[in-house]
Amino acid sequence: MSKQELSLAEKDKQHQLHPYTDARVHEEVGPLIIERGEGIHVYDDQGKQYIEAMSGLWSAALGFSNERLIKAAENQLRQLPFYHLFSHKSHAPSIELADKLIAMAPVPMSKVFFTNSGSEANDTVVKLIWYRNNAIGKPAKKKFISRVNGYHGITIVSASLTGIPANQRGFDVPLAGFHHVGSPHHYRNALPGESEEQFADRLAAELESLILREGAETVAAFYAEPLMGAGGVIVPPRTYWDKIQAVCRKHDVLIVADEVICGFGRTGNMFGCQTFGIRPDVMVLSKQLSSSYQPISAILINDELYQGIADQSHSLGTLGHGFTGSGHPVAAAVALENLKIIEEDNLVRHAAAMGEILQAGLREFAGHPLVGEVRGVGLIAAVELVADRQAKAPFEVVGKLGRYLAGRAQAHGMITRNMGDAIAFCPPLISTEADIRAILEVFGRALEDTQQWVDANR
Repeated sequence: MSKQELSLAEKDKQHQLHPYTDARVHEEVGPLIIERGEGIHVYDDQGKQYIEAMSGLWSAALGFSNERLIKAAENQLRQLPFYHLFSHKSHAPSIELADKLIAMAPVPMSKVFFTNSGSEANDTVVKLIWYRNNAIGKPAKKKFISRVNGYHGITIVSASLTGIPANQRGFDVPLAGFHHVGSPHHYRNALPGESEEQFADRLAAELESLILREGAETVAAFYAEPLMGAGGVIVPPRTYWDKIQAVCRKHDVLIVADEVICGFGRTGNMFGCQTFGIRPDVMVLSKQLSSSYQPISAILINDELYQGIADQSHSLGTLGHGFTGSGHPVAAAVALENLKIIEEDNLVRHAAAMGEILQAGLREFAGHPLVGEVRGVGLIAAVELVADRQAKAPFEVVGKLGRYLAGRAQAHGMITRNMGDAIAFCPPLISTEADIRAILEVFGRALEDTQQWVDANR
């Protein structure tokens, strides 16, 4: 067969290396090729329709065919398809977007720095904090603390912040100076009889112990998602964030809120920081910022950080950091339009209402023999599967149940994602009650398929 006669699937198998994929398995099974999207649905190259219950990658807030976002991109491409922000240059979309984000921030922020992805943004935050601490005479204050199962990206530095083993095995990360404390997952990590408040006390004590062991004068920042996303949709226990913040403030440790997944309505408020009462020094935004119609991310820093960075750039003659696509005019124009739609259509309030339906519907499965825990807030949730409810034990190996159920859901016309044995749900903010009911119905069918499979293979 000539190269011209190869199918798309064969070309993909021959020439693409896929992220988060077993390359050898992919050589055998090939890709699911998504051809188009409409609302909350996507369609493969055979015409099959799927509910996109993960918003792609936690990100397509407005679904897959919003005409206003398409028009915003087209108009900007015609007017100014590209320009940069280096050396005092700027353009209207980046200026207006920075102004909008500062106005939207839940705590006072001073400046916005644009990047192209959450990974780039988190990498940049680390560099900026190092840069600022050098400027203010604290050159030893360079260590970062994040959490087991936290997710902050996959560049070398952001993968060092990430606490998921699959993102670190084989890559020689984390780098020195990056430390991890326990995951705030009460179901998995609490001691027998330990309340959520007691569990939060223990986690705060663990953080303080690590800071003191390393030396507070060496610890720059605590880095965390308001609610953990890719680590399993982990909702922090009651009082957790109050206690964690108190430890950080006591020891002059900055708080960085990674809002890449939580931001712009996902948790039922505009930001996860509002849902959990966090007052960060830095916020990192991406994904729903543009509904992922264009790659863009943003870092918001408070004035205390900005002043040190500004002084250092003046002393050295420049801030020697930036990306060709930082604040790209097309991406910024799309993001601006996206935020207008979220506000005009009251999608944060809508997401909170639809989230109540999703959370209540998933909790109706709580008594199922394979369901260990149902958790979430707003329009983000997870159902953790177990083979033994009392022991919280997996079926044979961790991830086997989750992979099977996700496959059955796809067969029934719904794309979701398993993180080990936790099945995640993160539908677009535009989802209707009928859409949520459809998600619940397909999940129920896939769960029963999985039960039958387990019974047949015990």
